[in-house]
Amino acid sequence: MKTKTFVVAGLVGGIVDWLLGWLFYGILFVDTFPQPQEGTNAMLFITLGCLAFGFFISYIFNKWAQITTLATGAKAGAVIGLFMGLITICFGMANQAEVDYQRFGLELVISIVMAAVVGAIVGLINGKVK
Repeated sequence: MKTKTFVVAGLVGGIVDWLLGWLFYGILFVDTFPQPQEGTNAMLFITLGCLAFGFFISYIFNKWAQITTLATGAKAGAVIGLFMGLITICFGMANQAEVDYQRFGLELVISIVMAAVVGAIVGLINGKVK
């Protein structure tokens, strides 16, 4: 694994994840999902989580899968987004009195789309950074 490629792809992937989260959760579906409370460390942990996701995808693509194209990155990212979305959404719904299946589906689609875009960007960077 090339460290430079891993770091660059991970950082850019994390930034793309943060921007997509802002777009989906902060603008497009702001009334559907709870917003962070002011005065908390929410933005710090959201940023750290996005960076962790970018590095997670970068590690998988660099170390194990050798993904170096936009299309392959998008496909692999979508699969990762599907399973990670199912995991986190199911655990989140476990604490709810009633399951909102429409929100469940929306959140799963958002997870898949975001991971596909991050995967595409990381794959593209892996193919370009030497």
